[in-house]
Amino acid sequence: MGNKYLGMCLITACLLLFSYGCTVKQSDIVSHKSYDSLNVQQLVKSVKSWDESLLPQYPDGQPEITILKISIPAGTRLETHTHPVINAGFLVKGELTVYKENGETLKLKAGDPIVEVVNTLHYGLNEGDETAEIIVFYAGIEGNPITLISSDQ
Repeated sequence: MGNKYLGMCLITACLLLFSYGCTVKQSDIVSHKSYDSLNVQQLVKSVKSWDESLLPQYPDGQPEITILKISIPAGTRLETHTHPVINAGFLVKGELTVYKENGETLKLKAGDPIVEVVNTLHYGLNEGDETAEIIVFYAGIEGNPITLISSDQ
């Protein structure tokens, strides 16, 4: 990947970390004097999703990054869906439970990161008393969907 792409990812990560009160450590990003005052807190680094499945290889094509802020009202169940692309998120506020078709669950509370399952049917449910907010980063391919809603609902 080119330096321009790496730089954009670095800037995006720093802005998001700073906006949520995290600090950035220079040695965790790159070795460069202008970053000496930063402090990074690594939230997650993984080759597996939350259910321990290995993340798939990236397909060929023009990479496209999508970042969404999703607000899920209390008591709301999202539609069953899959993600054909690697994605990860950070629950900013509230709580959210992710359910896989086989019954496996992951309970998230504010401040928790998630590396999502790929090509696996699942849905989220906000069982809490307040709106849940999650920031999700999708590493997709230009022109391809990042989410597919299940037709079996």
